[in-house]
Amino acid sequence: MKNKILLIIPAYNEGEGILKNIEEIEEYARKCPYYLEYVVINDGSTDNEEEVLKEHNINHIELIQNLGIGGAVQTGYMYALEKDYDIAVQFDGDGQHDIYSLPNLVDPIINGEVDFTVGSRFLDESNSEFKSSKSRQLGIKILSFLIYMTSKIQIKDVTSGYRAGNKKVIEQFVKRYPRQYPEPESYMHLFAKNIHVKEVGVRMFERTTGTSSINMLKGVNYMISVSLSIIASSLVGREKK
Repeated sequence: MKNKILLIIPAYNEGEGILKNIEEIEEYARKCPYYLEYVVINDGSTDNEEEVLKEHNINHIELIQNLGIGGAVQTGYMYALEKDYDIAVQFDGDGQHDIYSLPNLVDPIINGEVDFTVGSRFLDESNSEFKSSKSRQLGIKILSFLIYMTSKIQIKDVTSGYRAGNKKVIEQFVKRYPRQYPEPESYMHLFAKNIHVKEVGVRMFERTTGTSSINMLKGVNYMISVSLSIIASSLVGREKK
């Protein structure tokens, strides 16, 4: 029996490019070895995204206000739990993630090797030419080092939003998913629950639409805030196996 896999696609003001991304996903789904579906989480967009989703009958959930990336993704995990999917995959709506890298993420979970995978641009086996800006790479390295120092587990691409989890992870993220700094902080919650995490190489691209919400000033504030969140989360003791 094929595994039921759900792509959770958070999208805010992606009316310009969301249709192209969905068409690529649907093309891949027709020939991939998985039972693959998707849900777009329209996170209170103010552009024409909702009109595009409705016009083209794209499966989606419309949030009545902007919850941010954490709230949008958690909504997707709630949907995955309700619909009894085996694996949930976080997949950006701005064209940055390569759908053809999906097997790298889900196969280790299907084979029972791990509970959760994170797609990385920085592993040797990654064929991603896009690595992000130098300043962001520096920030990622700092956060990666901080997570390693507090957990002794190394994740190189700690801000990657291309991630996959099994039913155990889906249930965990429905109960608790960080709202403000979801990617780096969530690792600490997973480690505390003894959830086995593996970083795998994937391909990523520069965003095709929209602009990043993080400028230089916000980037500094982000680094300070997320570092404090990681340290605070590390104080939560691990569950006994």
